[in-house]
Amino acid sequence: MPLMKVLTVVGARPQFVKAAPVSDALKAAGHEEILLHTGQHYDDRMSRIFFEELGVPEPAINLGVGSGPHGRQTGEMLARIETVLLSESPDWVLVYGDTNSTLAGALAAAKLGIPVAHVEAGLRSHNRRMPEEINRVATDHLSDLLFCPSESAAEQLRREGITAGVHVVGDVMYDAILWALPRAEAISPPAERLGLEPGQYWVATVHRAENTDDARRLKSVAECFAAAAEPIVFPVHPRTAKALAAASLSLPENVRVIEPVGYLEMLRLVRDARGVITDSGGLQKEAFWLRRPCITLRDETEWLETVESGWNRIVGVDPDRLARALTAEWPTGEPPPVYGDGSASQRIVELLRAA
Repeated sequence: MPLMKVLTVVGARPQFVKAAPVSDALKAAGHEEILLHTGQHYDDRMSRIFFEELGVPEPAINLGVGSGPHGRQTGEMLARIETVLLSESPDWVLVYGDTNSTLAGALAAAKLGIPVAHVEAGLRSHNRRMPEEINRVATDHLSDLLFCPSESAAEQLRREGITAGVHVVGDVMYDAILWALPRAEAISPPAERLGLEPGQYWVATVHRAENTDDARRLKSVAECFAAAAEPIVFPVHPRTAKALAAASLSLPENVRVIEPVGYLEMLRLVRDARGVITDSGGLQKEAFWLRRPCITLRDETEWLETVESGWNRIVGVDPDRLARALTAEWPTGEPPPVYGDGSASQRIVELLRAA
């Protein structure tokens, strides 16, 4: 059989992490990959540093779409990706997660009759107010191969009538963390530069629209941070920094605001922390694998297994619930192997080739 030509669509920092081990597996098997960056995350701190740290070559194509309202951004991506697909004629279009880049890549390919493969298929928050929920549902229903990180994700697809092309492969982010953790442990501890001791601080991230675009909810996030007696290290997403400034909100004194950090520094920050306070799906899982408590600033999560195993607590933006979670008893020992064994990337490449 001839080797494959795969066009991979990425646009946001979590997708760079997810794509890295799959790109390695494609290269190792001799397949051709064209990496297309939509430019959804275009700040060097949110983009270039991740390619450098993960050893992924610079994208062959950068559309440079940038930020903007969801409809305009997605439409611009769709038009530009379609042009690339007509020129490159790949065997597969590979998309990751639930961003506007994900949906645009899947929709452009499906309309041209090019097979679509979706990594992280079957996840649901069941909150249709989230743009990410719309993106992931639509992408799953457009895809020919659906790579699920867990059995519960595959079961969700079955409930929606999607059974063809569904495979439980595990989570590619686990592949990435197994590769990256030894490298993260070799760098200078970021917390040390802040004068903090291991286990004596929490790491926080806030970036989802439901928290940043609602000034009242963002104010509640700040109040949640104030409920913590210990220091909070807060790498501020550019969108969040703008929202805080627009709402004239200041953060409590226990919050150490820093610039966004690369993947290795973030892993090291989390590994050395007491725990995580976040609205990020990726960080919920990274905390789980690093055996760190996670307090999630949302009203639901797609990563049900992290909650069911006790490593993740959903508190919304309620300071009282967060305060109780900070002092709660948390699990010890190894988390259950619900997201595979670290070989998801190899399985994805094998299934693409066999389809």
